[in-house]
Amino acid sequence: MQTPETTQGITHWLDSYSADHQHPTNRVLHWICVPLILWCAIAMMWTIPVPPMIGRPGFWAVAALVLAFAWYWKQSHRLGAALLVALVLLCVLTEFAYRQLGPHNLLLTAIGVFVVAWIGQFIGHAIEGRRPSFFTDLAYLLVGPAWLMDKFLRRIGV
Repeated sequence: MQTPETTQGITHWLDSYSADHQHPTNRVLHWICVPLILWCAIAMMWTIPVPPMIGRPGFWAVAALVLAFAWYWKQSHRLGAALLVALVLLCVLTEFAYRQLGPHNLLLTAIGVFVVAWIGQFIGHAIEGRRPSFFTDLAYLLVGPAWLMDKFLRRIGV
């Protein structure tokens, strides 16, 4: 069985993801929930303790984002570059939140937002009448942000 990755690259991934997100309400919920979930994942990883000899808070989040960025860049330089900007902005926001809230409160906030955002995603899919794409392939967890970025870039003419 061929996966989107082995056929036409990012275009096939995005088309396949889009097919599971046709209902307008589901799309709106994804515009809200996917960025929130992405931020929550970053924020939760930001709070993982880091031995001082290898780095500072945020080290594990940045390490994971480097891997995600490598996947995005391999799929599309256009989307990879745009997502790099978005990921850096989310890291700046997370560092600010970490300094203001501290690791414990940041973690609790991220967990709370994460749960609410995932409920929103599942409500969208219930309305859509289709199960989430990541149930068939976990790579779709990376495709969601790329799908939104692709739509955003097209709207602004990039």
